[in-house]
Amino acid sequence: LAHPASHHPSSIRLRCRDFSFVCFCFSDEKKARDVYDSIKAWTCKLGKIEKLYAFTYQPQAPEKDINGWNLYDARKEWKRQGISEKLSDKGWRISKLNSDYRFSSTYPALLAVPSAISDNTLNYAGRYRSRVRLPVLTYLHPVNNCSITRSSQPLVGVRGNRSIQDEKLLLAIFSTSHSSQPPQTPSSRPRSRQSPRSSSSGSPTQDVPPNLPDPETLEDQMISKTASDDGPKVYGAQQHNLIVDARPTVNALAMQAVGLGSENMDNYRFATKAYLGIDNIHVMRESLNKIIDTLKESDVTPMPPNREALAKSGWLKHITGILDGASLIARQVALQHSHVLIHCSDGWDRTSQLSALSQLCLDPYYRTLDGFIVLVEKDWLSFGHMFNHRSGFLSSEKWFSIENERIGGSDSHNPRAGLSNSSSGAGHALENAFLSAKGFFNKDNSSRESFVDSDGELQPYDQSPSSNANRKSTASATATGKAGKEAAASDKTTATTKIKETSPVFHQFLDATYQLLHQNPTRFEFNERFLRRLLYHLYSCQYGTFLYNNERERVEAGVQQKTRSVWDYFLGRREQFVNPRYEGRLDDNVRGRERLVLPKGEEVRWWSEVFGREDREMNGLPPTNTGPSDRDGGYQDMEEATGILPSVLTGLETADQAVGAVPPLKGASGNGIMASGEAGHGKTKMSSQLAAGMKGLGLGGVKDQSLRSKSPSKLEKELEVEMQ
Repeated sequence: LAHPASHHPSSIRLRCRDFSFVCFCFSDEKKARDVYDSIKAWTCKLGKIEKLYAFTYQPQAPEKDINGWNLYDARKEWKRQGISEKLSDKGWRISKLNSDYRFSSTYPALLAVPSAISDNTLNYAGRYRSRVRLPVLTYLHPVNNCSITRSSQPLVGVRGNRSIQDEKLLLAIFSTSHSSQPPQTPSSRPRSRQSPRSSSSGSPTQDVPPNLPDPETLEDQMISKTASDDGPKVYGAQQHNLIVDARPTVNALAMQAVGLGSENMDNYRFATKAYLGIDNIHVMRESLNKIIDTLKESDVTPMPPNREALAKSGWLKHITGILDGASLIARQVALQHSHVLIHCSDGWDRTSQLSALSQLCLDPYYRTLDGFIVLVEKDWLSFGHMFNHRSGFLSSEKWFSIENERIGGSDSHNPRAGLSNSSSGAGHALENAFLSAKGFFNKDNSSRESFVDSDGELQPYDQSPSSNANRKSTASATATGKAGKEAAASDKTTATTKIKETSPVFHQFLDATYQLLHQNPTRFEFNERFLRRLLYHLYSCQYGTFLYNNERERVEAGVQQKTRSVWDYFLGRREQFVNPRYEGRLDDNVRGRERLVLPKGEEVRWWSEVFGREDREMNGLPPTNTGPSDRDGGYQDMEEATGILPSVLTGLETADQAVGAVPPLKGASGNGIMASGEAGHGKTKMSSQLAAGMKGLGLGGVKDQSLRSKSPSKLEKELEVEMQ
């Protein structure tokens, strides 16, 4: 809006979620102000998801007669992977422990778990993982029977907590490929008697008749048999079972201060842990904001975007890191015939990215149109990616600003004010962490709610406003009588978007998928437009698919009965989204037809179409002989003067050795990060054995400088961002 004293016409500029920019000019400032206030009210004062367009949308042909809700069926997908009660036992079974979502409110109803593990053990193992998101199967390789499992971070804390049940569960998972037929399958029903080896204490136990064997003993016998060397071996490959912590090591260290953290490998001697340097939701949100700032004048000027400013956003560096991590996981499963467990903080952001992308590399089925839909339904929707919180469907008044007021000095409407004005330093961040830790340890440890928001944001997880009927917030739960009910009802009807919980996590997944499609144009049945339109409908609110945070919320809201599926749109127009160059025949002996597809980090480029720009504007002319550092200025900060593409891997850790930047163990001294070659609590210098293990992880070409510990100033800066 123009200043009254100026002679310029008033205008309203809109930045749309599909990266288009629109400007409306008004001759009358009062009319401009009225329109501005109306748009603000219509978008920010809805109060609940049920008022969005999806609940009134009536489809027309060709999607009217299609029901996309029926496309994904969990049992059908598990059967495709070879897991079914009617098929031979591959070491896995389908548990109904979470059929009513009471065990883990953010997990799917059906969980694929090792056949050697009972639901009783799962019940106790879940208490050791943030939000009870314990390790469960998401993908089983059809050739070598190796698995990709996913979970949240363990509740290690500064006390070094451990769980025998969690350790037993992971050992069983990593042993499933050793034997295709365990001696017997335990009951899938939860046991009423508490395990004598449980990590929880204080609950009453019941006496067991002496003639009945201890179920825990039976599990130990079954796991030891499947983990023995008597089973069939896969020749030509050595197993390096891997626990992938997607976070930078400093983030895992920060979480330890509030009762969370990462696995102590002394208790998981059967695996190697790899830390990835994938940044959290706040860094990714800020990176996209920098791109938007670069492109925001595109509706008023014909000038191309500033490519130097685009490079400084670091977006391509983040996309490359995610692809690098997915490549590491895919290589482990397909080439090293190993099992991989993936987690980040709560296991629904970076974990979903890595899990889905690695499966996209491994399985040709997911590279078909129907298969990709199943992949999104399984690893994003069913496993509880918080689409509502991350996408900000209910908008926020902080996204509205009046130029006159902003120039006048008020930054109350700056959506990034909370980040840019934070200058308290890492010391205050650590102080806040320990204050939060004090509250954590004063709470009932039997509670299944986590106290730290995803990716290190020190806030409790708020349920979607439409799903609070049976789950009140902590404040509402402690309130009594009519006042508590009124407060809960008020919270339910006045929900808005929390900007610090928004982040382009799913956008990054689609961008990484685009990179794979562009690098392998004949290996995908769908085209680039399919990915672009899917991102558009993520924000269009025209369909109910992405409006809620998890499977339980969608069931409680009756979303399938009240809204249409986004897949109706694509299946009704399938011919528009099919890749004419697709070659679906598989032959591992013919180049270009292999089952496995791996990304090329040096060829990562800008997805110009999604930003509404021409390819030459964002990517320039085809490079002649330039390295990746010429594409993205972020690489220049990685101390890679040689031009070698830096690995996303920041540290490796086993029970006996450590390489790179890894958090210290209990009682370790120092600044909290162990550099390559440092000794601490039994950790020795990198030996030839661990070097060979790195080559086994597909990291033979990575030089030592890619695993250097970062400077103290960089660590303090990263820690400050992590603890916000």
